[in-house]
Amino acid sequence: MSRKDITEVPKPAEELPSREVRNQERQISLAALVLSQWKMLALGLLAALGSVAADILQPLPLKIVIDNVLGAKALPQWLAPLLSFVFGTNKAAILNFAVVSVVLVALLNAVSSYVQSLSMTTVGQWVMHDLRGTLYHQIQRLSLSYHDRSQTGDLIMRVTSDIDTVQSFIASTLMDSIVDMLALIGMVAVMFYFDWKFTLVALSVAPILFIFVYQYTPRIKKATRAVRKKEGEIVSKIQEVFSSIRVVKAFAREKYEKKRFKEASMETVELALRARALKAGLSPGVQLITAFGTALVLWYGWYGARLVLAAELTLGGLTTFLAYLGKLYSPIRALSKLPDNFSKPAVAFERIQEVMDVESKSRAGEKRHKAPEFQGRIEFENVSFGYAPGRLILKDINLVIESGQTAAFVGPTGAGKTTIISLIPRFYELTSGAIRIDGEDVRNLKLKSLRRQLGFVLQETLLFRAPIWQNIAYGKPAATREEIIEAAKLANAHDFIEQLPNGYDTMVGERGVTISGGQRQRIGIARAVIRNAPILILDEPTSGLDAVSEAIVFDALHRLMKGRTCIVITHRLATIRKADVIFVLKDGAIVESGTHEQLLALDGLYRHLHDTQFKKEESAIAE
Repeated sequence: MSRKDITEVPKPAEELPSREVRNQERQISLAALVLSQWKMLALGLLAALGSVAADILQPLPLKIVIDNVLGAKALPQWLAPLLSFVFGTNKAAILNFAVVSVVLVALLNAVSSYVQSLSMTTVGQWVMHDLRGTLYHQIQRLSLSYHDRSQTGDLIMRVTSDIDTVQSFIASTLMDSIVDMLALIGMVAVMFYFDWKFTLVALSVAPILFIFVYQYTPRIKKATRAVRKKEGEIVSKIQEVFSSIRVVKAFAREKYEKKRFKEASMETVELALRARALKAGLSPGVQLITAFGTALVLWYGWYGARLVLAAELTLGGLTTFLAYLGKLYSPIRALSKLPDNFSKPAVAFERIQEVMDVESKSRAGEKRHKAPEFQGRIEFENVSFGYAPGRLILKDINLVIESGQTAAFVGPTGAGKTTIISLIPRFYELTSGAIRIDGEDVRNLKLKSLRRQLGFVLQETLLFRAPIWQNIAYGKPAATREEIIEAAKLANAHDFIEQLPNGYDTMVGERGVTISGGQRQRIGIARAVIRNAPILILDEPTSGLDAVSEAIVFDALHRLMKGRTCIVITHRLATIRKADVIFVLKDGAIVESGTHEQLLALDGLYRHLHDTQFKKEESAIAE
C-alpha cells in the first residue's frame, strides 16, 4: 500500500473542488452545459447542414435526367460550363453527371450523419458527466432533514435515469429536430422557387397541424411527469427492500414484499399506458392532417399539368416538385412529435432542477467564516428544535460542556438524545437559540471547517465497498500508511486486520457485512482516531455487541477519549459512571444534570433508570 494509493481515498462531500461548490450556488443551465462543448456542437451543426443539403439535393439529379437526358431542354446557364469542363455536354455525359451526383449526395449524407451522430453523442456524454457530478455533489451537500423526507430510490433515479434521459435527448433528439427544421425550411424554399401557388396549397394544413400539436403538449407532459414520479417510487421500494433484505428473510416476508412491489408496478403500468395512449393519439392525428394536405395537392394537381402543357414548368420540374412534396411531410411529421420527444427530457430536467433549487434556497445569503482551532468548550443557549413546524423535539435546552470534559446524555427512548448531537455539526438547523463552540456560533462557521474538528463513532459503523485501509483513511484522506496502522493499533483493530487474507488491503462488503459487528466498530474508532479531532461524539458505540467485543471496544474508546471533549449517548449507564457531567433528558428537555453520584442522590429519573437497569441485569444473571 503506497502513499500514492492512500491519497486517492475518495473525498467527503465537503472536500470537492471549489469550482463545483460554486456551481451549486446557482441553477443549472442546460444551454450553458451544452454550449460548454461548443467545438463538438459546432461540428455537429456543420454535419447537420451537410445532411440537410444532401436531403435537398437528392431529387435534383432526377430533374436533370428527365429534362436534359430524356428531354431536349438546355442545361441551366450556371451548370453548363461546369459540366462541359468535367464531363462534356452530350446526353451520355449529362447522364454520367446525374449518376455521379446521386452517389456524391448519398456519400455526403452518410458522412454527415456519421459525424453528426458521433459529435452529438460526445456532447451528450460530457453534459451527462458534468450534470451527474454536479447533482451527485449537490445531493451530498443537502441537509439531513432533506434526506429524511426524500426517498433514496427517487434520488438515485434522478442521478441515473433522469440524467440518461437528458443525455439521450442531447445526443439524438435535439439535433434531429434541428435537422428536420432546417430540412423543412430548405424544401419549402426550393418548392417556392419552382411554384409558390402549389407550395401554398401543400402548406395549407400547417396551421391546423400546429393547433392540434399545441393542444396535445400539456397533456402529454403531465402524463409523463406522473409516470416518472411513480417510477421513482418503484426504485425507492426496490432500494428499501434490498437494503433490508436480512429483515425480510428473517420474518419470511418475501411473498408480502412481492405483493407490494407488484401493486406498485401495476400502478406504474397503468400510468404508463395512459401516457402512451395520449402519445399514440398524436401520430394518427398528424398523419390524418397531412393526408388531407396531400389530398388537396392531388385535387390541385391539374394546375401542375396545365403549367407543363403551357411550358411554364418542365416535366422534370413538376416531377422534382412532387418529389419534394413527398419528402415535405416527413420532417413535418417528425416535428409534430416534439411534444412526445421533448416531454420526457423536460420532465427529467425539471426533476433534476428541483433538487438544485433546494440548495439555492436554503443557502441564500450565507456569510460564514472558517472555524478557528477548537479547544472544545460547547454551550447550548435556549436551544429548541423541531423536524416540522410547531412540533418541537427539543425545548429550551441550556447546558455547558467545558473543554476536555466527558459529557453523557441519557434518558428514555425518544427523549431527544441523538437529536442533540445532530445539531452540533449542523446536520439540522436550529429552530431557535444558539450553539457555541469556544464562543463561536456554529451557524456562523463554514461547514467544512466545523465538521473537520468533530470525530464520530456511531451506533452502526458503515463501511464502504473498499479496502480496510481506505475505510480507516476516510477520516483523513492524506493519511500515510504509518498513520493508518497506528490508528488501527489504538483502536484494537490492528491484530484482527493482520489476520485477514490481504491484511489492510482486504475488501469489505457493503456496510461491512463481511466482518463482525465488533470489528466494524473498531474500524470506526480507528477512523475517528486518525481524524484526531478535538471534539468526539459517541452515539451508542457498543450497542448490540457481546461482552468480549464490548470490552475491547471500550478499551479503544478510553484511549481515544483522552484529552478531548467527549459527548456520549448510551443506554448502558455503567459505561458513563466516570463522566464529568451527565444530562438526563425527558420529552425533549433536560430534567436533571450532574455527576453519577449527584444524580443518584437526587433520587429522580436517573436513579429510576439506574435501578431499573441494574435490577434487570441482576435478574438476567440469576436466571
